[in-house]
Amino acid sequence: MDEKALPGRLPERDRPWVMRTYAGHSSAAATNALFRRNLAKGQTGLSVAFDLPTQTGYDPDHQLAAGEVGRVGVPVAHLGDMRALFEGIPLADMNTSMTINAPAMWLLALYGTVGAEQGAELARFAGTTQNDIIKEYLSRGTYIFPPAASLRLTADVIAYTLREMPRWNPVNICSYHLQEAGATPVQEVGFALATAVAVLDAVRDSGQVPAERMGDVVQRISFFVNAGVRFVEEIAKMRAFGALWDEITRTRYGVESPKQRRFRYGVQVNSLGLTEAQPENNIQRIVLEMLGVTFSRDARARAVQLPAWNEALGLPRPWDQQWSLRMQQVLAYESDLLEYPDLFEGSHVMTGLVDEIVAGARAELDKVLEMGGVVAAVETGYLKSALVASLAERRRRMESGADVVVGVNRFTETESSPLTAAGAEAVEQVDPAVEAAATASVREWRAGRDDAAVDAALSRLRADAATTTNLMARRWSASGPA
Repeated sequence: MDEKALPGRLPERDRPWVMRTYAGHSSAAATNALFRRNLAKGQTGLSVAFDLPTQTGYDPDHQLAAGEVGRVGVPVAHLGDMRALFEGIPLADMNTSMTINAPAMWLLALYGTVGAEQGAELARFAGTTQNDIIKEYLSRGTYIFPPAASLRLTADVIAYTLREMPRWNPVNICSYHLQEAGATPVQEVGFALATAVAVLDAVRDSGQVPAERMGDVVQRISFFVNAGVRFVEEIAKMRAFGALWDEITRTRYGVESPKQRRFRYGVQVNSLGLTEAQPENNIQRIVLEMLGVTFSRDARARAVQLPAWNEALGLPRPWDQQWSLRMQQVLAYESDLLEYPDLFEGSHVMTGLVDEIVAGARAELDKVLEMGGVVAAVETGYLKSALVASLAERRRRMESGADVVVGVNRFTETESSPLTAAGAEAVEQVDPAVEAAATASVREWRAGRDDAAVDAALSRLRADAATTTNLMARRWSASGPA
């Protein structure tokens, strides 16, 4: 009997999701070398981690950047850094995710300029700028501008990419960081969708996009989602996300096409849940978390990046990232997961759990909208206080032992691990000279600029920022934005 004719089997295997590793450290050249190694191992997309000074808009030589340059990501201070970051990598053929928020407009401009220097057309570029500043107020703190001004910048990027970069995802609505800040599945879905509504309302109300093109805007909105170890609940959460997104985009924005209303998301599974104690246990945690966003075909992630087993200890080495990439490849290519339709269709258990999350998340969304929207909910402190309360309850349950964390509050007896026997060598070490090199580089770049052109560009930017003019450059060329 032909296996492909078996009941329930798809006529052909689904294509795997985009496989990434979250990478970036020390310098653009070192990160470029890591990108090339990972791509040679079968990785199918890039995910760029920027260091904290870059994320918050500081040059490497700023006093507030001291001690942080190149530590948790790559420093990018000017166009030369971006050229070095992607040297030898054809951007027109790459799917690149950039985890950048407040300076997203600027980083995307640099990326586009490098692509133009390669001779690529902007219309061919595929990838994502995270560009969700609201969650920075709620969880991470790397914001620069007030919430309303941040939404204006996000709307400008969306309007620009709709016109010039139709394959680009201009924003990643991030529920990932909400979960790490304490959000329950209900809060994660409700608060993230409230942010999405604020973004779409800002685009609609800016007057930059005709009403008949809101479906095109919705189609390019993506989400960045967290997946914890309770993988059955995570599957239900993702199905609930999709159901509510379909409802909101159809009823609030009049999007008629089911294809445009499809919930599109990428995922980094829960790094915060990884433990320093018995770090080898993190492997099975990561695998279970990966299942939560791949098992359900109707709610499967479009892109997946997995942390490494030792990220609770420090930066992962290339070998550690390779291990995480191989986890994805084994699931996608060795297992039969991609040969079947949705495994949970018709499940009474799953349907009940999804309905419960949908009802709770809809109530949270309605509450935020009644307060005047997500900006008002941020400014009044409601969202932050809700997350703090949930995080406190999570910590209480873990510290009391009500929630078991293997190796931390139960089953703590352990053998010496050969994985960590090397001590400091078990994680990537950042050379202290990295900061000095980055400082010298930015000063050299600054000294070689045309100061008159810089002043003119900044004057024009200040003037345009006081109006409703879209702040993205109208076009890019090998000579830069214009």
